[in-house]
Amino acid sequence: MLTSAVDVTQELAAFLRSRRERLDPQDFGLPSRRRRTPGLRREEVAELAGVSVDYVVRLEQARGLRPSADVVEALAGALRLTRDERAYLFGLARRRPRAEDQAATEAAPSLVQLVADLSPRPAMVMNHRFDLLAWNSEMTKVLLDFDTLPPPRRNAIWLCLLHPEIRELYVDRDRVVRDGVAHLRAAWAAHPEDGVLAGLIAECATGDEQFARLWDSQDVRLNGRGEKVVRHPRAGEIALRFETLTPLQNPDQLLVIYRAADVASQVAMDGLR
Repeated sequence: MLTSAVDVTQELAAFLRSRRERLDPQDFGLPSRRRRTPGLRREEVAELAGVSVDYVVRLEQARGLRPSADVVEALAGALRLTRDERAYLFGLARRRPRAEDQAATEAAPSLVQLVADLSPRPAMVMNHRFDLLAWNSEMTKVLLDFDTLPPPRRNAIWLCLLHPEIRELYVDRDRVVRDGVAHLRAAWAAHPEDGVLAGLIAECATGDEQFARLWDSQDVRLNGRGEKVVRHPRAGEIALRFETLTPLQNPDQLLVIYRAADVASQVAMDGLR
């Protein structure tokens, strides 16, 4: 029954019962005969999740328990929840799911096509490490031909800090670096066990004194939109507005779209095409 406000304890209990009852015991190698109710028994779910039967009973009876993130993860696995169902369960438990530390190394095919379809606006796709996964030709003309770089160097943070051409590209480089480091710290906090990301941070801190200083300042900022001015070697100064979007089906990937901030910049971009 729908009410004006959701009782999350009751909804958590109802959701756990519904997911348990839809499971087929045969999928778990369990006998399905002589069962008075559909699905798995509570004791079977408890064993799969590594918790006590009493704990499962109290959860399903909405007795005010708030399971930890580890227990929610275990229940999600035991109940064979989909990705969306798992996120829903974490939301009901008011817990934050553990981030996936295995970063995508390829953009989703639909995002690759979207980046191409966004032409003539420069666009690219990155993962949580800011590795560049896909881009269109307009992006390479404004910034750099990423195909000329070895894959480990196709990273927006590394390019901004350590690539000789990109270092000189931004008119207000100090602000761009400051925002980038603050955004990177937020990504690092969400993926603390990502060894590759930690290696990137260590390399940047060693190779760039400004990065090391900004990292120690502990600033955190998710910079999803704004404006950057680049000093293009052929087109002169171009003011760009950018927007960063997170696809619902691929939340670990970021779609970045650039557009001219004024008429003169649009003319300059048209000339590059």
